[in-house]
Amino acid sequence: MTNPHWIYTQTIKTFAAGATPAFEDEGELASTWGRVWGIDNDVGRIRDILMHRPGPEMAVVDPSKRIAEIGSFGDPAVGWYFQSDTPPDIPLMQAQHDGFVAALRAEGINVHFMEGEAGNRLKQIYTRDPVIMVKGGAIVCRMGARIRRGEELAVTRTLAKLGIPILRTINGAGIMEGGSFTWLNEKTCAIGAGVRVNREGAAQVGEVLARQGVELLVVDLAGYDIHIDVSFLMIDRDLALLNPQGLPYSFLEALTERGIRYIETDPGDDPWIVNSLAVAPGKVLMPEGATNRTLDRLAAAGVSWVTVPYAAVHKNGGGLHCSTTPLRRDSL
Repeated sequence: MTNPHWIYTQTIKTFAAGATPAFEDEGELASTWGRVWGIDNDVGRIRDILMHRPGPEMAVVDPSKRIAEIGSFGDPAVGWYFQSDTPPDIPLMQAQHDGFVAALRAEGINVHFMEGEAGNRLKQIYTRDPVIMVKGGAIVCRMGARIRRGEELAVTRTLAKLGIPILRTINGAGIMEGGSFTWLNEKTCAIGAGVRVNREGAAQVGEVLARQGVELLVVDLAGYDIHIDVSFLMIDRDLALLNPQGLPYSFLEALTERGIRYIETDPGDDPWIVNSLAVAPGKVLMPEGATNRTLDRLAAAGVSWVTVPYAAVHKNGGGLHCSTTPLRRDSL
């Protein structure tokens, strides 16, 4: 009993924490991190969400930098672009973003904002892309466009301030953006691979998911489509809204195999309606521009919606879904 080494080893053995319960266990998260962060679906009621209000970074848009042959404002030497016929209307963008924030708060959602200045990163309003939320925490992405590199630092600081566990940071030659990640159900996710997401980035996300018992489907996007969320959106437990022109038929088959029904958009719809946001099962915040045919299909499926004007923000290349990262959702 007087051997110091024996006393030490017996003490360590007695007080060892052990590997179970797993990191993602709700009780483990609550006791260690103070709150159960993370999500395991894309339609459960949102409790906390991350956003960025457009601000001084939009001043990087120089109306004299018009690339006539492709119809965009932009400066390849610097890396910024603004694809529109007219320069950004910053006050209107801010007003529409404020309206979106108000609509989220009306749903009882806690809205958090990105920490730090955006510099000249005019796409930082689209908080969906630098981070992916999974069970128990976050995966920090590695952005696939020069103008967006550096958002990773801002989101890491924000996650740290909120006390959200970071489970992985995409590294090496991997590129990954959150707009190309989606939960299909609690056991299945999909990533759209293309010009902004490569197989290495998808594989690194898949390593985290595999340890959580989640299957990952990697879907090849069409042409230069950058994210899957311009073509696909879960809106209820087993229901999606999608534009089939941006998705391979094999993915539609995979949805059917998993019991996921889908509503196809109408040619008359504004394409941005796919980039809506499910705030609860069967309840969607949606931009203007859906045809009555699509709205009738949604209503017949039991889906309700609130319309949020967002056309000025669309001109910067993203919609309602792009402008948010849910940090906590209710499990289904």
